[in-house]
Amino acid sequence: MAGNPVDPLQTLSAALAVPADSKEQAEILTTLRESLEAHPNPIPILCTTLIKTVSSAGDSLLKRWVLDLLHFAISRSNLSNEVRTQLASQSVETLAILLHDLNARTVKVSIQCLTTVYPLLFRSLTTNRTLRQQWDVLSQCKARILEFVWSPTVSTGVKVSAIKFMQRIIIVQTRGISDPRLQNKNDPNISNVPADHPFLPGPALEAEGMKLLESVITMLYTSQNPELLSAILHSWSNLVKQRPALVQLVVSSLSSWTPAALSGLPASSVKSVEKAVRILLIHISRGPHGSSFGAQINEALSLQATRMERASAEEKARKAAVAASATEATKKRPSSTPAEHPSEAKRMKVDIDNAGNASAAFLASFDFTTLPISLITDLIVANLQAFTEPALLELVQTYRQSRGLAPGPPVSGTPQPAHSTPEATPIPGPSVEPAVKDEPVDPLQMDIDEEEMEYEPDRLNMKVGLSGDETIAEEEIIPANLPEALTLNLVDSTLIGPNELTDIERNALMRGSVGRIWDGVEELKVDSVVPSQWPGSSPTDMWMLLIVRMVTRVAHLDGDQPPASEDEGDAETKVDFYSRQDNLRQTLCDYVMADFPSRLRLVTTWMNEEWYNDRIRMADDPHWRPNYELWLNQVVSTYQTVLEGKPEGKPDFKDKAFARFLLDLPSVPPDVLGLLRDLSVDPDKMHVGFTSLREFVLERPSLRAEALQVLLELTTHPDPVTRRAAINTVRRWVPGIEPMDSMIRDFALQILRRLQKRPPKEEAPKVIDEQADASDENMEDGQLPSEDLLQTPYLSEEIELPAQKAHVLQHVELLFALSVKIPEFLDEIFTAYGQMELTVQEAIQDLITALIKSLGSSNGKLLTLMRTCPPGSESLALRVLTIFTEHGRPSAQLVALVKGLISDRDLDARFLIPIIAEMDKPDILKYLPRIVSILNGQQEPKNLVRSVFSSVVTTPPQTFGSVSSNLPRVRQSELLTPAELMVLLHEAEKEIGLKSAIEAIGVCFSMTDVFRSEILAVVMQQIVDEPVLPVLFLRTVIQAVTTYRTLVGFVSTTLLSRLITKKIWQNPHLWEGFIRCAKVIAPASFGALLQLPKEQLRELVDKQPSLKSGLREFVTKRAGNKARVAGFLDIFGEDDDGPPVAPATPDVVAASVPA
Repeated sequence: MAGNPVDPLQTLSAALAVPADSKEQAEILTTLRESLEAHPNPIPILCTTLIKTVSSAGDSLLKRWVLDLLHFAISRSNLSNEVRTQLASQSVETLAILLHDLNARTVKVSIQCLTTVYPLLFRSLTTNRTLRQQWDVLSQCKARILEFVWSPTVSTGVKVSAIKFMQRIIIVQTRGISDPRLQNKNDPNISNVPADHPFLPGPALEAEGMKLLESVITMLYTSQNPELLSAILHSWSNLVKQRPALVQLVVSSLSSWTPAALSGLPASSVKSVEKAVRILLIHISRGPHGSSFGAQINEALSLQATRMERASAEEKARKAAVAASATEATKKRPSSTPAEHPSEAKRMKVDIDNAGNASAAFLASFDFTTLPISLITDLIVANLQAFTEPALLELVQTYRQSRGLAPGPPVSGTPQPAHSTPEATPIPGPSVEPAVKDEPVDPLQMDIDEEEMEYEPDRLNMKVGLSGDETIAEEEIIPANLPEALTLNLVDSTLIGPNELTDIERNALMRGSVGRIWDGVEELKVDSVVPSQWPGSSPTDMWMLLIVRMVTRVAHLDGDQPPASEDEGDAETKVDFYSRQDNLRQTLCDYVMADFPSRLRLVTTWMNEEWYNDRIRMADDPHWRPNYELWLNQVVSTYQTVLEGKPEGKPDFKDKAFARFLLDLPSVPPDVLGLLRDLSVDPDKMHVGFTSLREFVLERPSLRAEALQVLLELTTHPDPVTRRAAINTVRRWVPGIEPMDSMIRDFALQILRRLQKRPPKEEAPKVIDEQADASDENMEDGQLPSEDLLQTPYLSEEIELPAQKAHVLQHVELLFALSVKIPEFLDEIFTAYGQMELTVQEAIQDLITALIKSLGSSNGKLLTLMRTCPPGSESLALRVLTIFTEHGRPSAQLVALVKGLISDRDLDARFLIPIIAEMDKPDILKYLPRIVSILNGQQEPKNLVRSVFSSVVTTPPQTFGSVSSNLPRVRQSELLTPAELMVLLHEAEKEIGLKSAIEAIGVCFSMTDVFRSEILAVVMQQIVDEPVLPVLFLRTVIQAVTTYRTLVGFVSTTLLSRLITKKIWQNPHLWEGFIRCAKVIAPASFGALLQLPKEQLRELVDKQPSLKSGLREFVTKRAGNKARVAGFLDIFGEDDDGPPVAPATPDVVAASVPA
């Protein structure tokens, strides 16, 4: 049916067409239900349509079918949570109406539906603040169902369903797990309710949940209904699993519980409740939260066991009393009528016969299945005890003969007392020993875990032969007519001891015995037509068991008695004894190791026998030398030798025999885990080690913590192959597989904390206990005391600084691998990063590249961390941004994120470099000065700024296309022109800083293909027209005329004259630059200098005396106004022998430019 779904509407129409409540309708609806269970998608449409139609109708087959379908869809189908929530929302009002239905079954199914509807709608309503009416309907349903819990007139089925609903309310209206890493999004609880929710009062609902839990506990102590108590106990398993905070309350309630309220009920009912309590306590003790309550639970289980034993004894005594009363009543029956009234006796006999016939006819038609089982058992026991044992056996023989069955052994009745009866004369018969009766097993004495048979091979011996307590009658052993002359007196007879055998004879005897056993096994294999279905009973199993027990149990030191002293003779005897036994065990070991995989069952049986034999021997002889660990180590070391002897020393990866062998051991010594650790670090044998450790973690809970700790320590191994093999082994359990998940998470985080800063040892505070708290307060944030840090054998006690990448990788590779599955670990990485040394941070930035690339730039967790990175982790966030943009354009989302981050937090300007090319022109003009401010004289920042300039500046048209960029850029209209960039650097010189601005201008001059002479002329012309001139303006002019001599004319004729009109001398810094510029371009500047006022001209030549001769010569040659010439000559003074002014070279300019 699942492969061929039917048409739901057509099938439903066919069901409605046939007579209601008919067999045909039932069959059609059953077919439709099977199809919908396999293909549930049409269920929501059918349920929402039909539930309202049948809700107001009377009880019918169709109504029950629709309700059951709704229950299946909401509670058990594989529909998504969203679909189930929508279906619950559409049907909650109808279910509220059905709670008042007169049919108990309808009410019961409605409650079961609402048990799932309540958490679904509760979770939906925590986020939806407009559905107030729906919450009111849900609250009415809750109040109605809780009334059923306390109502004395409600049927048990409805009350049980109501109690389960109440338990679900308790789970929903209490707080869930506080640890965000362990929270389940499908677990609605009171923590999900916002404090400002308009109609969900969180504190009131939580108080109601705790009050209902108190009511359930009260019901546990006071209720006399076993079914209700079982429902409470069964639902508590989910409560302790989902609400760990309530485990203590549950354990305390169960530990204090006694069946006092159940007095007067049948013993079987009390026993069922006791077993439910016991099962729940054991379940809690084995769960993840039961370890802290182990002592309390064990004490409660012990008291309960005592109580159950006492109840069993009382029940047995009660049954014995009932049987005795029945026997006594049989003995007190009236005797037969005296012989002198035969007519009355005959009349009574006829009456009795008639009554017996009527009784037999009544019993033949009576239905005994209507009686309670306990009453039927009491009646059977009482009737059986009404007969004497010989009479009962005689009845059995008669019945067998009447049925044509083979008669049993002859039975003789016990001698009857000699008394006369008119009917018969007693015939004496031979007396027999009464047969031993098997006592019936009392169910009240059976413990819950009795079915779990421990490995006790002695029980096999008890089942093979007869018990030594059984006695055989003397008549069956010695004939009664044995002559007296042939009787033997064996009181003082003794047996002659066996001959002492040599070692060679012993070995030959043992080998012969083993050979005969093996031959017998082969014969059994041939004769066995049908193999045995019972484990351990095949011929091979019996052969292994015999061989192993011959080695481990047959021999005893000094006969069958343990040694009582340790004198020299006993010591020598003991040495010989152990030597012979070791030789036998060595022979067995050699045989096993010759083909270990195919003889795995034999070696497993051997080790189990050795372990058990050590236990029973040491109980009798405290000086017994244990053999289990000795020969286990021998097997393990021999297996290592076998591995090393294989070609290239490599085992078969498909061979899991050794792991299975270790897994089946009854006890695993600690040195075996050490061996597995050694195998795991050997590249040729690591498969054996990791496979065994993984199986220990999965299938040996008692060794899980130790084996997982070894695997976790191997995740920090310096060898990358071993480390990655360990990481691949443990990360399969994350997330969701407990308790391994929690242990792996904790380990990874503790190893990460080792990279954080620690207080130096020499500065460790040496204070007494009273000052310990104060010293902790003075410790820097993020610093951890050394004794709190986790240490593994493969990590140094403290990381050496400067840190090496390989050492840092040992600490973080596991956490990085887990972060792919659990991005929340990125929070821990960013938080710890801020507390690391600089060299460790640099290593982390390099190592995290692969993880960031695997997560991608669209990962929500990464984007959130970049926006809210903890203090100190900004450089890591910058590294993430760089990784996102180094091989492609940043997304618009990423650009917006960084812009918001820059505006909200004072971050390094390097955050802007990857995204600056994707901004529009206003943002470029806004953020570019911050980027330029990173220049500090180092080459790396200079290269970064040059790349930024190349990305945001358009190339002049003359050389367009001759220069390319590796990154795609924004539209040309959004780029800056070279002139705009140069002007921006001068206008923002204060924001940038003079030194950084000078370096940035130098970068521009180095880009000669962009900043050509005509571009610089435009820049100088634009800046000189500004009302306030930048401090670095004249320095740039000097650098421009030095680089491009073609600009000298423009500067001398236009620029200097403009500066004179702007009274440049009023600004001391610019005036100094003016003087130096005039010297650099002299004699071209002489014409402009003569435009200066005489006072400023005198100051200029005083500061630059080398200009006097040139100016004097320039003035003399002009031959203008003699008075004016005379005035200039007065300023320039007489001719001196100073050197003539020559054009400046770039080196001279560089030396003359103010820093």
